[in-house]
Amino acid sequence: MSEIKPNVSAAADTKGENAGETDWNAAKAAFENLKSKKPRPPKPQFAVTIAVSSRTLFNMVEERSIFEKQGVEKYVAHQVEHEDEPLKPGPAFPFVKALMNVNSRLRELYPDSEELFDIVLMTNNHAQVGVRLINSINHHDLSIERFCMTGGKSPIGYLKAYMTNLYLSTDSHKVTEAIDEGIAAATMFLAEKENELSDTQLKVAFDGDAVLFSDESEVIVKEHGLDTFFQHEKKFENKPLAQGPLKCFLEALGKLQRKFYSKNERLNCPIRTYLVTARSAASSGARVLKTLRSWGLEIDEALFLAGAPKGPLLQKIRPHIFFDDQMFHIEGAKELGTISAHVPYGIGQKYHKGTKIIEQPKQKE
Repeated sequence: MSEIKPNVSAAADTKGENAGETDWNAAKAAFENLKSKKPRPPKPQFAVTIAVSSRTLFNMVEERSIFEKQGVEKYVAHQVEHEDEPLKPGPAFPFVKALMNVNSRLRELYPDSEELFDIVLMTNNHAQVGVRLINSINHHDLSIERFCMTGGKSPIGYLKAYMTNLYLSTDSHKVTEAIDEGIAAATMFLAEKENELSDTQLKVAFDGDAVLFSDESEVIVKEHGLDTFFQHEKKFENKPLAQGPLKCFLEALGKLQRKFYSKNERLNCPIRTYLVTARSAASSGARVLKTLRSWGLEIDEALFLAGAPKGPLLQKIRPHIFFDDQMFHIEGAKELGTISAHVPYGIGQKYHKGTKIIEQPKQKE
């Protein structure tokens, strides 16, 4: 009489699934326990993620010219031919180095913490160009492990997947697209002369309206003039301004600053923030400061210029990056050596030096 054997196929399938899950968990644990002298990137859910394009991180003016004049194939061939030649620093390079310094300080105080800056190279370059980018990153000893190379397509759709807190590019169209997606972003410009920057403290300067705050007050200035604006700000002094596109980045900086404060390192904090605004202090400054207070945010220095040029003051501050929504402020800053980043947001995009830009009607085809 033959022996009746149980049907083991279903059990085997279940066992196989469990084994696969066990193998995955074991492999993941083994990877996370690997030891290395080189710091590993933090997990994205804990990090402050800064996505930079290849043309903000490195100076690729020559390579861009080849792309525009000779096409993508010649461009890729040039990059492959010169892949052992490191690219020179671009506008975001000092900012990235300063982020790395903050990470070093945080690791000293919190060896096991993953609340750190994580820098992602976000580029529409083709993968063949990746070798030169990797060689350049290693040559300059930059801590950049996460790459996104999209082969000619816009990388903006990947920003949320990478949990991006700030995106920096030289392409204003991509920056506008990112802001429309609700991501803090700015178009970077290289300073026209070089200023010596701090190598121990990250300095970040923000304009107020249409950068940290919404453009609601700026709309009143542009459409009704300063007197109406002053009256409006006095009337709504205790009503917080709505948030602007970079409020979340200031919030992220503040979170990391508080980690130093809790270790009694406030006076030695490697992050310093500045508000550099064209507002007048007595006439319209209280609402700004009360708004920051209502958000639970601090700013290290608040500088109210009452319409005076920002460039000379920024030359004194020497920030690693300065954010403003109006190009004439950006132009004045970079002329005096400030690395600047334009935030294309709000009504200010329709004006230049206080004059409304007249859009030419489109020609009918």
